[in-house]
Amino acid sequence: MSAYLARRLGTILPTLLFVTILIFGLQQLLPGDPAVVLAGEERDPNVVAYLHQKMHLDEPLPVRYLYWLGGVVTGDLGESLRMQKPVTALIAEKLPVTLELAFIAILIALAIGIPAGIVSAIYRNRWPDYVANAVALWGLSTPNFWLGIMMILFFSVRLGWLPASGYVSPFDDLSANLAAMIMPAFVLGNAIAAVLMRHTRSAMLQVMSSDYVRTARAKGLDERVVVLKHALRNALTPVVTLGALELGTLLSGAVLTEQVFTIPGFGKLIVDAVFNRDYAVVQGVVLFTATAYILLNLVADLAYFLVNPRLRD
Repeated sequence: MSAYLARRLGTILPTLLFVTILIFGLQQLLPGDPAVVLAGEERDPNVVAYLHQKMHLDEPLPVRYLYWLGGVVTGDLGESLRMQKPVTALIAEKLPVTLELAFIAILIALAIGIPAGIVSAIYRNRWPDYVANAVALWGLSTPNFWLGIMMILFFSVRLGWLPASGYVSPFDDLSANLAAMIMPAFVLGNAIAAVLMRHTRSAMLQVMSSDYVRTARAKGLDERVVVLKHALRNALTPVVTLGALELGTLLSGAVLTEQVFTIPGFGKLIVDAVFNRDYAVVQGVVLFTATAYILLNLVADLAYFLVNPRLRD
């Protein structure tokens, strides 16, 4: 286990270094001078010069990267010049919102995708299988922003059941919080449920044809016991690891959904930062989400290592 973890960490550290270079380099391709944007309409030359010095924009590109990387190593992601707050404080403020949205979305995806995949595998090439595959195809091909707008029009405008946008902290009003989060969480979980359904179906079909499942049936065990106890337990191993990866995707890919539903999470934070040329915020949020995805990938690998005895030989 320790040797496996050491090998994985040996690949993660160079990957993170490459990610920092990529984030910093791509950031420089954004058009315009952030100091001029932040200086306001008057664009006082003294203010612009001060911002250039404060943001190290008057330094060569490699020097600016080293300044930023040194801050990252010490936990200092810089300061938002637009909001006059440390980037770490902004991340700590917005992270619970995006985490809640991601966890509700992944729960919805698991609740839909796994049962649908089991049913599809059991009734292979029959009408439940065709229905499940059609729903999965619909989930994969439906754009999140379109589905979000349609849900707002139906559930908020026409029926008036749910709020169209906004966010309420669960510590202030739990029922209002769930009412505000259920639609964006379903929009995000919809596509992931389709992916989980396809993987669950494939894993179940492979396991159902294995020798130990045939042996369990030959012993006269009830079909429900064979499916749920013997087949599903082994089929869920790759599905669980996929779920961990999809959670990382949700943390970094909820930009459009948060914009549509006006959820004050990472998505809205980074979009506002890009429009305002707030480089420190863009770099900090992208680096945090990339790091979270890499670490969740590591967690998925470790989980697969622990539940699969063949990898420990």
